[in-house]
Amino acid sequence: MYNSRIDKSYINMLILFNIYHYLLNNVVTLFLKSRNSIRGNINFWESSKKNKTHSFTVKQMKLKTKYLAGTNGNIISAFTFDDIGDDHMYTGLETPMKMDAFAISDAEKKEKISDLFAQIMDVLGLDLTDDSLKGTPDRVAKMYVEEIFSGLNPDNKPKIALFENKYQYNQMLVEKNITFYSNCEHHFVPIIGKAHIAYVSSGKVIGLSKLNRIVQYYAKRPQVQERLTNQIAMELKDILNTEDIAVIIDAKHLCVSSRGVKDDTSATVTSYYGGVFNKPHKIAELQNYLNQ
Repeated sequence: MYNSRIDKSYINMLILFNIYHYLLNNVVTLFLKSRNSIRGNINFWESSKKNKTHSFTVKQMKLKTKYLAGTNGNIISAFTFDDIGDDHMYTGLETPMKMDAFAISDAEKKEKISDLFAQIMDVLGLDLTDDSLKGTPDRVAKMYVEEIFSGLNPDNKPKIALFENKYQYNQMLVEKNITFYSNCEHHFVPIIGKAHIAYVSSGKVIGLSKLNRIVQYYAKRPQVQERLTNQIAMELKDILNTEDIAVIIDAKHLCVSSRGVKDDTSATVTSYYGGVFNKPHKIAELQNYLNQ
């Protein structure tokens, strides 16, 4: 009886070992296949960029689509970037930045941008010795770093001070028609619009000019309007410690009006409603203020 139990235990152990070995082999095989597939997609993508080619076979198009889908988990569809064209897509709430985005100083960035922009002008056939053009690369570099893309640098984030709500004002506060200038991250041409912000105090209030500065900070970077709307809202939620935030942006995109479809009359409206602003009567009240 004793030996029989040992034999059964030994047999059970062998069975479990074989099952474990089988599962391990399958997991390793799947991992290697997945890794090779990803490497192949990335190598193809990098190769297509270097060769500047846009003539893809059906198989290559599928590979490219897999690579695009793999970057953020969303399936875009089997189209090239030219096919995607003006579709208003973005990859997340945070502005896409390199890990070493601030490894060099602003002065070094301006120098590099000036050199590279001079090359662009040269390729276009412009005469960089002309008095009107020779200072353009430096002017563009300064504009990019110090002005229209200054919101990329966290050092430029506005310092915000909060105050006690001593007035006991418990209704919505609306700051409307905040003018901003941003730039479309797909074509690097201007987005011009107005932002409307509302919030209900949770006990703290913010200086009115700081609302404008928050809008400007997030606008001064390559943007898409949906992300800009949500970034402003998330910042205000964090600062004011309240869900009761509303942000509405009404903007004109020059990537639509000055090129592509060339529609000069359309505008884009995006909104964020949090907390009490999800209630229909609060949205109606806010719209009433905006329409006055």
